[in-house]
Amino acid sequence: MATSLRCARRPVQRALGATASPAVRSFATVPDAQDASASPRRKTYFKDTSVAPFSDFLATSSPAQSMAPSDAYALRTAEVGPAGKKRTITRLPEWLKTPIPAGNDNFKKIKADLRGLGLHTVCEEARCPNISECWGGSDKSAATATIMLMGDTCTRGCRFCSVKTSRAPPPLDPHEPEHTAEALARWGLGYVVLTSVDRDDLADGGARHFAETIRKIKHKKPSLLVEALTGDFRGDLDMVRIVAESGLDVYAHNVETVEGLTPYVRDRRATFRQSLAVLKHVKDVRGKQGIITKTSIMLGLGEQEHEVMSALEELRKADVDVVTFGQYMRPTKRHLKVEKYVTPDEFEMWRTRALDMGFLYCASGPLVRSSYKAGEAFIENVLRKRAGAQGATATSDNIRQAAALETDAAQSRI
Repeated sequence: MATSLRCARRPVQRALGATASPAVRSFATVPDAQDASASPRRKTYFKDTSVAPFSDFLATSSPAQSMAPSDAYALRTAEVGPAGKKRTITRLPEWLKTPIPAGNDNFKKIKADLRGLGLHTVCEEARCPNISECWGGSDKSAATATIMLMGDTCTRGCRFCSVKTSRAPPPLDPHEPEHTAEALARWGLGYVVLTSVDRDDLADGGARHFAETIRKIKHKKPSLLVEALTGDFRGDLDMVRIVAESGLDVYAHNVETVEGLTPYVRDRRATFRQSLAVLKHVKDVRGKQGIITKTSIMLGLGEQEHEVMSALEELRKADVDVVTFGQYMRPTKRHLKVEKYVTPDEFEMWRTRALDMGFLYCASGPLVRSSYKAGEAFIENVLRKRAGAQGATATSDNIRQAAALETDAAQSRI
């Protein structure tokens, strides 16, 4: 017994003896300044070099001040990087700064809903600058997100888009239509936008998947207005018809840029004329008053004024109802450079011209995107007024028919 106790004490005695030894260093993590063996601390960029203040990367709280054209077009630059390796970068104009999507509760809830159901959004994949505004509404029903169907991998490689690409994306999720309808029913929205990647690997380009999702949404909530922002389905107008007849309220397809720049900006399988044919066929299928068609144009890619006017004229010939203008923003260094930052005054000019040409609505501004909340609110109002007018017409027709039947019955009794 005594032998076992002595054996048990030995590890403790050795540990105590080691601690008392003056040759052993303490547990302090900061080396002694006199310790010659300590290597010199490596300088770091973030601690040893002054950088721009954090406020420079946030939207300013003060109202935007009017600027002379010479000041507006003058690009501001800044020197960044460690000493000896500094480089010059171009800063964004004041009107393109947006708040960082920080700890907004609605933002977090929408993101949790999307991840829980395995859904993707173009807001995230395309790095939309308005994500904090759209996802962080005053309440969850006021917030909205543009659902991206058929996965997050596109089969095309447009030179302006940051969505990842592959020739063979993963197969479609057969549960996605139901999950999408469920998520939108939770949010309690009045208007929703669906979009998708291009799926040239599928025989129908994903048209039937699109249509099934719309039908599921309308089944769960018939009053919900649905906008579908689709691809061109390789010009297959039969597939365009499938989506157009699925029950949606707004058919959107983006021409993206003017005709002359299309081969350089978009994937070579997409053409300006092919996109016009898609938009025109939607009207042929549903009628001029049966559905609203919509498209979007990016500015700042090097387009000329007469080219933009020509594009608007072609869109009016195809009976397109709504057009939006926004500033092209370069997602990464691998994408097209910004040729020009268009001023708010110039965007206002294009809005006025579009309305003068007969477009039902035009949203135009540096941060406007195809799925734009203000535009959606206007379209929702138009659609509900049309539905109300049709309902009133149907009611008056029923009253007239009932009165006619009553008159015939009275005459027969006489």
